[in-house]
Amino acid sequence: MVEFNYVTTFQLDDENRLENWIEKVASNQGFEVGEINYIFCDDEYLHKLNVEFLQHDTLTDVISFDNTLGKLINGDIYISVERVTENAKEYNDSFDDELHRVMIHGVLHYMGFKDKDEVDIKQMRNAENTALLLLNN
Repeated sequence: MVEFNYVTTFQLDDENRLENWIEKVASNQGFEVGEINYIFCDDEYLHKLNVEFLQHDTLTDVISFDNTLGKLINGDIYISVERVTENAKEYNDSFDDELHRVMIHGVLHYMGFKDKDEVDIKQMRNAENTALLLLNN
């Protein structure tokens, strides 16, 4: 089950569609969705988590806490709507496309994708792009 939680005024308007998409992406990778909680927040909220849990004193768009067991995906994905808005402008992308990329990015981490070096980043981007195609088709 995918749950969407909000600690900001932002609200998704297509939760069912997004939940089905996330489940499809997981299934295509040989995984099953257990419990994924998305928490949409602002920069201040996510910065506090970044400092407290990861010891990173920086702004970020997404933090994923992974509780996956084998092929059953579980975890909490925190997303700063403010960072997504800024990144969409910076990358000359739409807010929705950037939001969806960040949303699936967290799930892909749960499935073993990483983004620490050039090779990993390329694999993560390819997986994100493949997932976005599933949503937009």
